[in-house]
Amino acid sequence: MVKIISLIFVCLLCVSVNAQSTRKIRQLEKQHAELQKQISESETLLKSTKKDVKSQLDNLALLSGQIDERKKYIETIENDVKTIQLEIDRVQRELEELQAELVDKQNKYKQSVTYMYKNRSIQEKLLFVFSADNLSQMYRRMRYVQQYADYQRLQGMEVKRKQKQVAEKKNVLLASKESKENLLKQGEAEKAKLEAQEQERKALLANLQKKQKGIQNEIRKKRASAEKLNAQIDRLIAIEIEKARKRAEEEARRKAEEARKQAELAAKKGGKSTATAGKTGGKTASPKMETFKVDSEDRRLSGVFEQNRGRLPIPVTGPYVIVGHYGQYQVEGLRNVRLDNKGVDIKGKQGAQARAIFDGEVSAIFQYNGLANVLVRHGSYISVYCNLSSVTVRKGSKVKTRDTLGQIHTDKDGNTILHFQLRKETAKLNPEIWLGR
Repeated sequence: MVKIISLIFVCLLCVSVNAQSTRKIRQLEKQHAELQKQISESETLLKSTKKDVKSQLDNLALLSGQIDERKKYIETIENDVKTIQLEIDRVQRELEELQAELVDKQNKYKQSVTYMYKNRSIQEKLLFVFSADNLSQMYRRMRYVQQYADYQRLQGMEVKRKQKQVAEKKNVLLASKESKENLLKQGEAEKAKLEAQEQERKALLANLQKKQKGIQNEIRKKRASAEKLNAQIDRLIAIEIEKARKRAEEEARRKAEEARKQAELAAKKGGKSTATAGKTGGKTASPKMETFKVDSEDRRLSGVFEQNRGRLPIPVTGPYVIVGHYGQYQVEGLRNVRLDNKGVDIKGKQGAQARAIFDGEVSAIFQYNGLANVLVRHGSYISVYCNLSSVTVRKGSKVKTRDTLGQIHTDKDGNTILHFQLRKETAKLNPEIWLGR
């Protein structure tokens, strides 16, 4: 019975391992499908056909963003091909081991069947039992005959189990190889599209290189506008930091007062005189206030926010392309064109909505150049959503992750771009590190 139970357990374990392999491959296929859908949808984003410098720079940013997305997708495919190849190698080794075990079990079963055939008659078994010298030996021989019959039955079950395992491993191996082939085909197709996009980008760069003066003027305009916007954001964030400091001080004061009352109550219960307190002129010495930057609720929310680093949702609904990266960087292919971005610029489809990246509270809504901008506080962290034509929240509104905040403005050239920033108090953070892609 113990052997049979062990056999069933091993069977279940093997089925579980095979299921995990299949589930892993399906998971990779699902991820690829989602990435492919995102890239395909991003290609449908409107591109202006105007020949002025602004439109061409916008097109260059969009094309560069799509190229970056495609490169990451190709890299993901290549990494997953390696992962699946490792899985194929592992399954192949297990299959070879199972096939060797199957041959061994078949040989043992064959030997047991041959032995039983030679000693198949009941008379021979009875003769073997009753020819014992004493009762003890007879009992042992009866046990032996019974155990050998059980052994033969188990050998038959083992052979069937190994045959089933071999068949299942072959199916997993075939599925893994098929998945790898599909990925390789996808990779080749994406590389061809990437090559075409890079050629298109080269042609656009060649055109723009002839308009160096116009480019510099456009960059100066964007920089001046960005500086004014950032000054407003910095001012509002300073106000939020001061509010958080006051909340922390109030919490510390409240806790100190509660501790003082508890101490006085404990002293009374212990029968101690309060005369000592009177020596200080009736005033109770308050403990030194500890200065906090944020209160306990802000600390809790900040901690949960930090745990989601790299997994926060993109703050734009629908297909998107990142057309402006964080920090200072040189535009590849253009001389003396250096950008400085305090956040990221994300292009979406016309009608796209800005959405909250995490639970929080709307701390400010302000206008700039006729467009709305929203600040959402997540403890010590603040997310900033700029370039909205309308908003669906108010100051003080509590929002959940992925709640819509408003509609992103679409300019006359058909560009629907959200400027998104992320701060921790006054420190500017790279949003791309925090967002899940």
